Amino acid sequence: MNDIEPILTKAGCNAGVCHAKAITGQRGFRLSVLGFEPEEDYEAIVKQGKGRRVFPPAPEESLLITKGAAIVPHTGGKKLEPGSEDYKTLVRWIAEGMNYTVKDEAKLTGISVEPARVTMKVKTTQQLKVTAHYSNGGSRDVTKLALYEANDRAMAEASELGMVKTLDIPGNVAVMVRYGGRVSVCSVSVPLGAPVDSMPPVKNFIDQHVFANLKQIGVPPSPLCDDSTFLRRVYLDIGGRVPTAEETKAFLASHEPDKRDKVIDTLLNSPDYADYFANKWTALLKNTRSENADITSNFAFHAWMRDSLLANLKYDQIVRQILASTGTIVSNPPVAWYKRVKEPTTQLEDVAQLFLGVRMQCAQCHHHPFERWTQAEYYHLAAFFSQIGRKPTAIAGEDLIFHKRGIAQTEHRKTRVMLKPAGLGEPELDIAPDDDPRLALVDWMSKKDNPFFARALVNRYWKHFFKRGLVEPEDDLRDSNPPTNPELFDALAKSFTDSGYDLKELVRTIAQSHAYQLSSTPNQYNAIDRQAFSHYYPRRMTAEVMLDSIDMLTGSKTDFADLPPGTRAISLPDNSYNRAAPFLKVFGRPEGASVCECERVQSASLAQSLHLMNASDVKAKLTASGGRAEQLTKAEMPEPKRIRELYLAAFSREPTADEVKISESYIAKPRTDAAGKPLDSQRARRNGYEDLLWALLNTKEFMYNH
Repeated sequence: MNDIEPILTKAGCNAGVCHAKAITGQRGFRLSVLGFEPEEDYEAIVKQGKGRRVFPPAPEESLLITKGAAIVPHTGGKKLEPGSEDYKTLVRWIAEGMNYTVKDEAKLTGISVEPARVTMKVKTTQQLKVTAHYSNGGSRDVTKLALYEANDRAMAEASELGMVKTLDIPGNVAVMVRYGGRVSVCSVSVPLGAPVDSMPPVKNFIDQHVFANLKQIGVPPSPLCDDSTFLRRVYLDIGGRVPTAEETKAFLASHEPDKRDKVIDTLLNSPDYADYFANKWTALLKNTRSENADITSNFAFHAWMRDSLLANLKYDQIVRQILASTGTIVSNPPVAWYKRVKEPTTQLEDVAQLFLGVRMQCAQCHHHPFERWTQAEYYHLAAFFSQIGRKPTAIAGEDLIFHKRGIAQTEHRKTRVMLKPAGLGEPELDIAPDDDPRLALVDWMSKKDNPFFARALVNRYWKHFFKRGLVEPEDDLRDSNPPTNPELFDALAKSFTDSGYDLKELVRTIAQSHAYQLSSTPNQYNAIDRQAFSHYYPRRMTAEVMLDSIDMLTGSKTDFADLPPGTRAISLPDNSYNRAAPFLKVFGRPEGASVCECERVQSASLAQSLHLMNASDVKAKLTASGGRAEQLTKAEMPEPKRIRELYLAAFSREPTADEVKISESYIAKPRTDAAGKPLDSQRARRNGYEDLLWALLNTKEFMYNH
C-alpha cells in the first residue's frame, strides 16, 4: 500500500467529502481520511463486498479502475487518466495479486521538500520537489503524488504538481506538503523590496523582531501614532472603554517622556482591565446560562476570574485552579467549568484548543489530517479526565466534583485498548490511584519547555492587540501552519515563560512596544501588508465595548437585570444578557458555546447599520434626560468649547477648525417641531446636539479602534 495510498489521496478518493466521509463513506465504499489507516483501506478495497472492487484476471476491468477512470458512471467524476503512470501502477498492483506489502518492504519514515525556505518576488513561480525517505535509507521523488496547500491563499497559490505562485501581497507564507501521512513545509518569503530608509526607535525585543522582518521583506513601517490615537487605542485594548474627556485632556497636556508607559500601568492596575479580560475569558470558558438555576454559578465563576486577573494571579495558576478544581461552586468557583463541560472528550478538546492551541477534534475518529496527532494521543489526553467524580448536592442542579480513586485510563475507540494519560508527544504516565491525574496534566502543561502552553497564550493575546495572530487561526498551532515571524513568536513565548506566566507583564510588554504604537495610516508601500505589522490594523469595537462607548458618549446608562445600576456591558457575567439587550446580539457578542474566538462576530452588517441609525434604544440614549446633549445645551461655555468637549469624548482628540465651523453652523440652525412650530433656541440647540451625537457615533472613527 506504500504506492497505492498516495495515488488515492492525490485523486481525492479519501477526502472527507468523498469516500472518507464520516461513518458511511460514499455509496458503501469507505476509506480512511487521507489514507492514515492503510490496513482498513486495504480491507475495504480488496476484501469488502466479496472482493467486487478488484478483478485480478482482468485488472483493467476492476471496479476500482473503471470507476476511477469514469469508464462506468462515477459520482465523483474522472479521477484517473487511462494510460497514465498512476493508472498503470494500480493495474499492475491488481495484476500482481494486490499484496498489502512485499517482503522486506521499506517503510516511509518522512518527506522533505526542496527548497525548504525560499525568497520569491511578487507574482513569480517556484517549482517544489518532494522526496520520500524510507527505513532502508532509500528515497524517491514523489513530487507528482504529493498534495500542496498554501496557508494564506491571498499571498500564494500551489498547483497540483507543486508549482508555487506568489501573488501581490508581501510577507511570509507557508506551503504545506503532504504525502503518505507525512507533512513537510516550504517557507516562502515574499519581499516587497521597497526602500526602508528609517525605522521607529526600538523600545523592546518585540520591535527588534518586527522591524527586522520589515527590513528583510522591504516594507517600510508607518510612523508612531500621535498621543490622541495612542490613548484611545490603549484604553480600548486594555480597559475596554474610550477615555473620558478629562482623562484625554490630562494626557495631552502632560509633557512627561514616559507618559505612555504610565497610562499603560494605570490601566493594568484598574478594575477596567480585570472586567474586560474577565469578559473575554469567561466567554471562552463557556460560562453560559441555560436556566435560572445557573445564575449563582455564573456570577461566582465570573467574579473569581475577575478577581484573579485584578490580583494578577499567574496564568499557570489560573489554569491549574480551573482544571484541577474539586468541591462545589459555592466553596470553589472554578469548579463551575466542570458544570458546563461534562464529557472527558469535550474536556480534552476544549483544553487542547484553548490552552495548547491544538485542535484535537478530528483525532477522535482518525489521524489528524494536518498534524502528527493520532487517535491514540487523543485518548491518552482524555485519560487525564477519566477519574472525575460527581455527586449531587443539596442545591438543585449543583454537583460536588471530586477525584475518584483508581487507575487513570481511557479506552481507545477503535482498538479497545486501555490507554494511560500522556501529554502530546510524551510517554505514558504511571499515576498512583490516589493521585489526581489532572494535576499531572497541568504540571506538564506549565513546564518551561512545553511547546504549546506559552505559545498558545501569547498568540491569543497578540491577536487581541494586533487584530491577527502570529499564527492564524490563533488556536491552530501546528507544524504545517508556521508563524509569520518565528523569531518573534519564540521570543514572546520565552519572555512570558521567564516572567512566571505573568499576564500583566505580557500586556505591558506588547502595549509598550513601538510596533503596537504605529500609526494605522499606511504609507505608499505598506497598505497591502496584512501580516507583517508594518502599521496598526484598524478593527471594529466588540459589541460590549461599543455599547459602553455609546453610553459614555451619550451620557446614558444601559440597565441589566440582576445587576447594579451602572454596570457596564463588559462586566456582564454570562451570555443570557444577549437576549435582553438586542444591541449585543446584533453586534455579535458570543453565546459562549465554544472555545473558539471565531464565535464572536466583528464583521459589519446591514442590521448593525440600521440599528445605529434607527433603533429605539439608540434614540433613547441620544435624547436621555441628563444626557450629554442636555448637558452641553445647558453648559455655560462658548459653542466652540462645547464642540471641543464632544470631540474629546468621542474621538479623544481636538476637533479641526472645519469640524468646529460645520458643527456650529448645524447647531445654530432654526428647527421646528412635528407640527411645524418653531422650537425655542434652547430646545433647538439640544436637538442639534442630539443630531451631532448621532452623526459622530455612526462614523468609522468612532466605531473602530485605530
